[in-house]
Amino acid sequence: MDPERTPATSVGARNAPPAAGMAGSDFLLVALGAVLWGTGGLAGATIAARGVDMLTVATLRLGIGGGTLLLALALAGRLRSLPRTRVAARRLAVTGALAAVYQACYFLAVQLTSVGVATFVALGAAPVIVAAVTAVRTRSVPDGRTRAAIVLALAGLALLVSPGSAAPAGAVLALVAAGAFAAMTLVNRVPVAGLDSLTLTGVSFSLGAVLLAPMALLTASGGLPTGPDGWLTVAYLGIGPTALAYTAFFAGLRTVPSTTASLLALLEPLTAAVGAYLLRGESLGGAGVLGAVLLAWAVVVLRPRRVSPTMAAGLH
Repeated sequence: MDPERTPATSVGARNAPPAAGMAGSDFLLVALGAVLWGTGGLAGATIAARGVDMLTVATLRLGIGGGTLLLALALAGRLRSLPRTRVAARRLAVTGALAAVYQACYFLAVQLTSVGVATFVALGAAPVIVAAVTAVRTRSVPDGRTRAAIVLALAGLALLVSPGSAAPAGAVLALVAAGAFAAMTLVNRVPVAGLDSLTLTGVSFSLGAVLLAPMALLTASGGLPTGPDGWLTVAYLGIGPTALAYTAFFAGLRTVPSTTASLLALLEPLTAAVGAYLLRGESLGGAGVLGAVLLAWAVVVLRPRRVSPTMAAGLH
């Protein structure tokens, strides 16, 4: 038996029947996390506009987000119960490394393209990766609703990123970010005993910041944020779209299948596109708007219903 499949609740859960479906509350937690993420690119772009390097932005996001959660856990006395097993250590290390790759590649893609394009590419490709990996691992194909949502997501992505509309390097970085996000979703689909979502996010993101810090110091072309407004934006970036958003997302993965969660994450680029239009004057154009509508439709298709056999296989 894979040691990472040790249940987080009780030994008897190993023999429990498959869940009847995803909980509506967990569906909403994943959706909330995605909406909060959508404000992260905007906050990062605002900080970068003040002359702060994007790798520094990524490091600050992980450091403040993870550090805030670690402080809260320490004050609550919960760090003393941090599991000291090899499985838990591996999960924390892998999640931290993937978070570092995702944040660095995503913010560099924002710099080379735009908030809207980078976010749509990074999150639009992730569901396809998750669905493909899940199908191989479970030796099955996604159910009809999931296939329809993937088709809608791909169509929306194709409309949003037309040939020549994005810098090639930025598109590649966004795709790498998509792979890291998909891997993070799949890795954390099965809980580790004693490792709840708050602890997972706080410790792994702090590790991610430590991994990014040397690179940020070596390559940074700008300094740190200045003035109250700059640091307030940094604080929001670390707490809202990071600490709160990822905690909600990881908690929602208790019952939300990996493919569904990665498709729900498409709410992030929708939020980012609307915010970029309203706050930064970035326009998606007619094709982009249609693409955004298709992505939103993909999320609607995935609203909670009784779980299918394929989803049940993904859950267990």
